[in-house]
Amino acid sequence: MIRENWRVILLVVLVIGSGIALFAPGVAGNDAGTAAAQPTNLQYGIQLDGGTRIRAPVTGMTATVENVTAQNQFDVQNTVASELALEQSRVRVRPSLDTVEVYAPVNETPFRNALAATNLTVTGVRDGVTDPTRATIVDVLQDKLDQTGLGGTTVQQIQSSQTGEHYILVEVPGRNVSSVRQLVTERGSVRQIAYFPRNGSMANETVLAPSDLESASIGTPYRSRVLGPVVPVTLTEPVARDFAAAMRQYGFTSSQGISNCQYRTNPNATQYCLLTVNDGEVVYSSSMGADLAQSMENGEFVKSPQFVIQADSMADARQLQIDLRAGALPSTLNLDTGTTYYISPSLAERFKPLSFLTGLIAALAVGLVVYLRYGEARVAVPMVATALCEVVVLLGFASLTQLALDLSHIAGFIAVIGTGVDDLIIIADEVMTEEVSSSRVFQSRFRKALWIIGAAAATTIIAMSPLAFLSLGDLRGFAIVTILGVLIGVLVTRPAYGDILRRLLTDDR
Repeated sequence: MIRENWRVILLVVLVIGSGIALFAPGVAGNDAGTAAAQPTNLQYGIQLDGGTRIRAPVTGMTATVENVTAQNQFDVQNTVASELALEQSRVRVRPSLDTVEVYAPVNETPFRNALAATNLTVTGVRDGVTDPTRATIVDVLQDKLDQTGLGGTTVQQIQSSQTGEHYILVEVPGRNVSSVRQLVTERGSVRQIAYFPRNGSMANETVLAPSDLESASIGTPYRSRVLGPVVPVTLTEPVARDFAAAMRQYGFTSSQGISNCQYRTNPNATQYCLLTVNDGEVVYSSSMGADLAQSMENGEFVKSPQFVIQADSMADARQLQIDLRAGALPSTLNLDTGTTYYISPSLAERFKPLSFLTGLIAALAVGLVVYLRYGEARVAVPMVATALCEVVVLLGFASLTQLALDLSHIAGFIAVIGTGVDDLIIIADEVMTEEVSSSRVFQSRFRKALWIIGAAAATTIIAMSPLAFLSLGDLRGFAIVTILGVLIGVLVTRPAYGDILRRLLTDDR
């Protein structure tokens, strides 16, 4: 019994599992607290949830050069940064690609002059950055968006088919334009700077660079009774050793070093302050704690390199956590030459019931046509039910993978219903051309129908594959859903419908 109907059992298991993925709290990132506000675990894109879409190129310029090697890349980086009056982190030399990148809005002439000081042979200069840099920006931006806890966010590279220019496409449901613009225009470069008296004047030295903090373990912000909002940080042992040595060298572990820091009110006073700097702006200043200073003096800090970074508010602490965990963007997006698209959440909410109604009308229309075609409910009802099960399985997959559904995906679901029923009609017509005398005859006709369906599925997948892998906007979502629907149909639902039809048309019970 089970061996003969395992396809139907598999379909039932997938439908039940999809139902759990769609509705159960705690599955696919949902919980009991949000289940009441949102009845399913589905994530929606900006077309169905409202939000902001930004498409913009990356700020920067790239030169193709000769004679750059692993031995001279840092000298080239330092020279170019010095000539352009930029931080060294704003220049990147890639010997493997024979390129020098500047992550800042510079003109070509000053860039060429800076390169001339390096004695490299320049073969070309263009706007924009290299592909590895764009990939890093995509990863960092996606990490930043994931840290905010918002679902349905996407970041991807796209290329204009007309100009060939590369863009970063950012979609953030539920956020207004200003908040998303702030996200993509701030690099999130966090560093700790020691501010202290030296030789009669105030000096500042970076004691924890962004690369040091990127390798650290960043905890969840909380409100300390004594210090206020803080972000816990655990450094790696080599970084902790250098950090402690710098604090001792600059006098932060002495009795004067743990004095009260008044940087906010009087930056020029003789004092010892640890400055938290984000994107070049001092976001917090504090003194060295007495306990932390003692642990650095006796070596205990290196064994347990934990400390906290203070903030003015919990909102600032959460932003620091996001920037620390995701890391700094190599460069920002050039919004002046990009485009911004915003959909009001109230307008987007109207599309959800309309999308559901459209799918329901499509399913009812298909069911009516099938019933008129065969005139038998025992053939038509399982056919429509099987096609709808296919949609349920796809929705469960979308819920588990946190796929942000947009109108293009809804169009794909409707296409899946249509193509699915087409295949099921092929099966029904093939096995019902003449009276089915036995299970063996049914299986022979059914296998013939599957060959036809398999060939059609392969054609559909091949035709849709370019749309799924190329950056073609909404067409990509349509193609992905259609391909997944075809695969689920050929591997699960079509064979399951065959088993159902065999039990209805033969004496094999």
